[in-house]
Amino acid sequence: MYANILTIAGSDSGGGAGIQADLKVISATGAYGLSVITALTAQNTIGVDAIYPVAIDFLKQQMQTVYCDIRIDAVKVGMLGTAEVTEAVVEFLGILECPVVVDPVMVAKSGDRLLHADAIVALRDSLIPEATVITPNLPEAADLLGVSEARDRDAMQAQAKALLDLGPQAVLLKGGHLSTQESPDLLMSNDQVRWFDTARVVTKNTHGTGCTLSSALASYLGQGHTVARAVTEAKKYVSGAITAADQLSVGQGHGPVNHFWSFWGNNG
Repeated sequence: MYANILTIAGSDSGGGAGIQADLKVISATGAYGLSVITALTAQNTIGVDAIYPVAIDFLKQQMQTVYCDIRIDAVKVGMLGTAEVTEAVVEFLGILECPVVVDPVMVAKSGDRLLHADAIVALRDSLIPEATVITPNLPEAADLLGVSEARDRDAMQAQAKALLDLGPQAVLLKGGHLSTQESPDLLMSNDQVRWFDTARVVTKNTHGTGCTLSSALASYLGQGHTVARAVTEAKKYVSGAITAADQLSVGQGHGPVNHFWSFWGNNG
C-alpha cells in the first residue's frame, strides 16, 4: 500500500518549485501526492511577478475535503505567505496524527520575498512547534532567530540548537550557503547530532531545491522511515536531481532540478 503525502504550499507556474515540484518529488520517491494550494504565483526561472493568495475559507475547505476522505500519512508545509494562512494550517495539523515537515519558505531563489514579516512570528511560535522536522536554510534560520547568518559549522550548530528550542522534534539546517567545497547539512534532535556532507555540483539550475528536499523527506517519513534514514534517502534523491539538472532546458534564469532523474537516466 502506497503512502499518501499531503503538500500544503504555493503554486509555481514555472513548475520548478512549490506544489508542482512537491507532487513530482512525492511521485518519484514512491508515494501518492495530495495537495492544498495556499497561493498562486506568476513565476518563472527569472523571478516572481505576482502572488495571489487563496481565500482563507477556500484554503480551509481544501484541507477539510482532503481529510474527510483520504488517509494522510505525512504532510509537507511550504509557502504560506500570511499569518492568517499559517494559523489555519496549524489548526488543521492539530487534528492529524502523522509526521509533519515544515519548510519555512521565506524568499524565492530569485530573491523575491514570499512571506510577510508578520507571518514570521506565527511561523515561529505556532507552526514550528507542530513539526516533526523543520528544514531551514541559513538565511531562513537567521530570520527565524533574529540573528546574523551562520558562516561556519560552529555557528550552524548553535543556531540549530536555538531552532530546536522553538519546539520541533528535529531540525535539518541546510548549509548550502556556506562558502565551502562541500555543502554540509546538520540534523539535530534531542538525542542526535549528525552532519551530512554533500559534494557541490556546479550548475545554475537549483530552483526548487528546498521544496524538493522537504517533499522527499515527508515522502520517506510517510513511508515509515526514521528521521535519520529519511534524511539520508531524501538527500540522496536531491543530489541526483541536482546532478542531472543540466539535462533540462527550462528558462533563462535559475532552472529547476531534474525530479525524474532516476527514471529518465541520461535521455534528458
